[in-house]
Amino acid sequence: MKIMVTGGAGFIGSAVIRYIINNTQDSVINVDKLTYAGNLSTLASVAQHCRYIFEQVDICDRDELDRLFTVYQPDVVMHLAAESHVDRSINEPAAFITTNIIGTYTLLEAARSYWQSLEPARQTAFKFHHISTDEVFGDLGHCEALFTENSAYDPSSPYSASKASSDHLVRAWSRTYGLPVIVTNCSNNYGSYHHPEKLIPRIILNALAGQPLPVFGDGLQVRDWLFVDDHACALYCVLTQGQAGATYNIGGSNEKTNIEVITTICQLLEELAPRKPQAVDAYSDLITYVADRPGHDIRYAIDASKITRELGWIPAETFESGLRKTVEWYLNNPTWWQPVLEECDKN
Repeated sequence: MKIMVTGGAGFIGSAVIRYIINNTQDSVINVDKLTYAGNLSTLASVAQHCRYIFEQVDICDRDELDRLFTVYQPDVVMHLAAESHVDRSINEPAAFITTNIIGTYTLLEAARSYWQSLEPARQTAFKFHHISTDEVFGDLGHCEALFTENSAYDPSSPYSASKASSDHLVRAWSRTYGLPVIVTNCSNNYGSYHHPEKLIPRIILNALAGQPLPVFGDGLQVRDWLFVDDHACALYCVLTQGQAGATYNIGGSNEKTNIEVITTICQLLEELAPRKPQAVDAYSDLITYVADRPGHDIRYAIDASKITRELGWIPAETFESGLRKTVEWYLNNPTWWQPVLEECDKN
């Protein structure tokens, strides 16, 4: 297949592209605007591959999208391009509305026009795979329930509201125009090449620098954690085996409170990086409680039984094995994260 991947220079998108190039015979057209979160160095290992092409294009630019569909004639689309940081969405929501809603609409219209021009066999095989988040379902609170594919939408932040909007657009384009779509909603991802503004890399890098490890509120917010390489595998599984019109939840079955995640990272660093910054006796001493995030959801948890039951996917990593690999990667790859961190500091 020829797979168009939007947002392929981002954290999850780059993992998807590396998976496709390294594990399949498919070709990839990476479409990315290269905002602050897009980083082509995440794709250095596949950048020169004959089955990989990069196009720096904004998904809000309809003319450029039409050009890409005409030139490359993709068989399927995997739509990962999105603004995704909750704190940024609270402070600067406009970018989230533009990219996640207007961008998805523009991409849907370009894809629909292209799909309608295809011969019947290629029309039938075409898929628009929209990658979303469990945050669209809102807050489970302290109950024991899990998010299923039928959970009601109840987003809490500008980020999750914009992603919920994009999900609704994708399903509307399927129902109204017949565009073959698949939607996946995932839990919190972690792993190598994760932007330092996100929780796990931020805690690792702050600890190594002897800086405070900020904990929102009481730190008892619960998230289900999914290793990014497992997610990439699941997404390809859905793309190739999933049913058009279906939704699949993808989770790691690893519910952890934020404070558990942070203390586990501290324990791993005690083992893997025992030489601490000056005046730091224990990494856990750096833990600092700060004012809670506005509208902070208490608990997310994914029921991923459908994708296991119907497609046979299960995660390869436990939270313990995946987190160890993640900490080791950051310890061994400062040449990747130092420039990203310096760019963050400038902004």
